[in-house]
Amino acid sequence: MPLASLPLETHAVSKRYGKPWQSGTWALREVDLTVPAGSVTALVGPNGAGKTTLIKICMSFERPTAGRVEVDGVDPWKHRSEALRRVGYVPQTPAVFRGLSVEDHLTMARSLHSGFDKSYARGRIEQLGIPLRQRADTLSGGQAAQLGLAIALGTRASVLLLDEPLANLDPLARREFIQILLEALRADGTTALLSSHIVTDVEEACDRVAILGNGKVLLDCPLADARKNHRLTDSETPPPGGTAIGSFAGRNAKRLTLWRLADGSPGADGSPGADVGADGREPDNQASLEDVVLGYLAAGRGTAGMQLS
Repeated sequence: MPLASLPLETHAVSKRYGKPWQSGTWALREVDLTVPAGSVTALVGPNGAGKTTLIKICMSFERPTAGRVEVDGVDPWKHRSEALRRVGYVPQTPAVFRGLSVEDHLTMARSLHSGFDKSYARGRIEQLGIPLRQRADTLSGGQAAQLGLAIALGTRASVLLLDEPLANLDPLARREFIQILLEALRADGTTALLSSHIVTDVEEACDRVAILGNGKVLLDCPLADARKNHRLTDSETPPPGGTAIGSFAGRNAKRLTLWRLADGSPGADGSPGADVGADGREPDNQASLEDVVLGYLAAGRGTAGMQLS
């Protein structure tokens, strides 16, 4: 019996911009990424890391230079219409049209997507107290983002791709967006890939993290593993079983180093060890998700600074 396809997979995906006979610019290099069913995966990285390019390839808006993508087992470049029926998309800047009401946007989405559930999307909008008759160009940034999310959810797609939807929102609007997103995902069992450079927000929303830097996947694992399998120090002395990942400047201007624990070393994968207190509390040098991201991005820029002998 064949194994069920994952909701989203990329296989050695590379993308180069520029003429074939020129060196060009590599936006992505051999990206392998798997997004398990029902998960909310954070795609984290700085501007220019390749996050938007990867999402565009998954949406068949861009063609990869090499490699392939599968959405529920469907190649979006070979079978675009079939793949797009399985994907809901939320861009960084909501696509709203002057003169059209919120209700008009839902009607337009219904005309463009045969499976669009207008009643479901309207219910999401009404839940937020956004008037259906209000012109979309008079919505606040947070309301416009919620409209875009409601439309994406209304497609009833099995995979949701969100390209930096939090970037232009204030803290309260970001919190409300995440709350509505998680409620919908949990209710529907939808799988999501959330691109962002705001680590604190994705830490709240996601259960997996993929760190993208210089067009490469530097780390891809469950969020809990990213924290418990790494340690942070302000010296060159490694923790037991630690391998240096990257060093960066901390908030107090000290140079900090991120270490990855080897399997079976004290504290790795939640195993008991010298750095875990008797009361079960996390060790003092436990790395936060932000520490993990900064360490891998520093390593991706070739600034690891320290290596074990």
